[in-house]
Amino acid sequence: MKTHTKTLTFIFSLVIVLFNSCASIPKNTKAVANFDVNKYLGTWYEIARFDFRFEKDLDNVSAQYSLNEKGNVKVLNSGYNFIKKEWKKAEGIAKFRGNKDIAALKVSFFGPFYSGYNVVSMDDYKYALVAGKNLNYLWILSRTKEIPESVKTKFLKIATEIGYDTSKLVWVKHDRTDSPFIQKD
Repeated sequence: MKTHTKTLTFIFSLVIVLFNSCASIPKNTKAVANFDVNKYLGTWYEIARFDFRFEKDLDNVSAQYSLNEKGNVKVLNSGYNFIKKEWKKAEGIAKFRGNKDIAALKVSFFGPFYSGYNVVSMDDYKYALVAGKNLNYLWILSRTKEIPESVKTKFLKIATEIGYDTSKLVWVKHDRTDSPFIQKD
């Protein structure tokens, strides 16, 4: 009986940890309030990111957001692998973790596994600073393939204040125009 109780306690604890990890946001920050998902939909270009295995060796990275019939956000990320010389894409779904006017979402590209996607700063739905679930994930996005120096400086300051080491950012090249995945807005 003791072993059974310990096993159930372990499983329950694991479920709580997994549930909380998909709904997290770095300390010292909060998601944008008064968020309008309809204004956020469309194509965004990745200006900078913290590199991780799913985006390794990718440039010309973009994300396209649209709504599905349930009101969740369909995600299509794509980029050009400059080592393998081929386009890659990943399709996923993002769901609000709470109120739909708070830019705190969870995103999944792999079935039931979600991770944090938090818009923590935005400039008129033209530029966005997106934090992941912790200080290992950060993106700077733009509606165009460039970002004004003033917005870049502002976002870097905010990211540093949150606790990010912005020297780790990978600045994404956008030198190709032949993506088979980008749809015109």
